[in-house]
Amino acid sequence: MSNHISTMQNDMLQRMAVMREQAQTGTQIAVNFSHPPTGNFQTAMQQAVRRVDNQQHFASQLTADVDAGRSDDLVGAMVASQKASISFSALTQVRNKILTAYDDVLKMPL
Repeated sequence: MSNHISTMQNDMLQRMAVMREQAQTGTQIAVNFSHPPTGNFQTAMQQAVRRVDNQQHFASQLTADVDAGRSDDLVGAMVASQKASISFSALTQVRNKILTAYDDVLKMPL
């Protein structure tokens, strides 16, 4: 048993070392210019709204399962609920920024 815990600890320490190295060197973003993004802003926003909606429905289903006794994964339900809440807050902030930018453009002198 202690050998299993030791192996888990070593594995975790190795992953933490890799993460620390990545944080110190910065992350590299691979940009693929051969395939330009398809779609437009409207479809991107629709997809974002659908993803947030799906997360909220998933969290709601997990919570309902815990409430009904079909599941005992209370932690999973709470994590899913928090993820859905954070996603909704982020989407709301994006919407607010877009509306502010739109208002700024309308107020620009010609």
